[in-house]
Amino acid sequence: VQLQACGGGLVQPGGSLRLSCVASGFSLDTYGIGWFRQAPGKGREGISNIHRDGTTFYLNSVKGRFTISRDNGKNTVYLQMNDLKPEDTAVYYCAAGWPSIPTIELEYDVWGQGTLVTVSS
Repeated sequence: VQLQACGGGLVQPGGSLRLSCVASGFSLDTYGIGWFRQAPGKGREGISNIHRDGTTFYLNSVKGRFTISRDNGKNTVYLQMNDLKPEDTAVYYCAAGWPSIPTIELEYDVWGQGTLVTVSS
């Protein structure tokens, strides 16, 4: 049972990246999937979630810029990030669980290893 987050990199302000969260050993479609991030010197925060039924959640700071989606056929959840800002610089993690509150880390059971996103000119 494993999650792998990938797709991070260096991007200029205003640019875009798409992160992928790929599952192995289990089917993502039976789980809620969350994206978290941890900026340098800060705690980890939940920024987006997609429920099993497709309902989505976004933290206010990313709402309108980030879009979460899932492709059950590829066992993958994506986070499309547009209009990136320097304050989006962080290590991004995906996690699987059945959270009643999408931003609570303890409600997720399986975590990926993180992918670094750096937004800088």
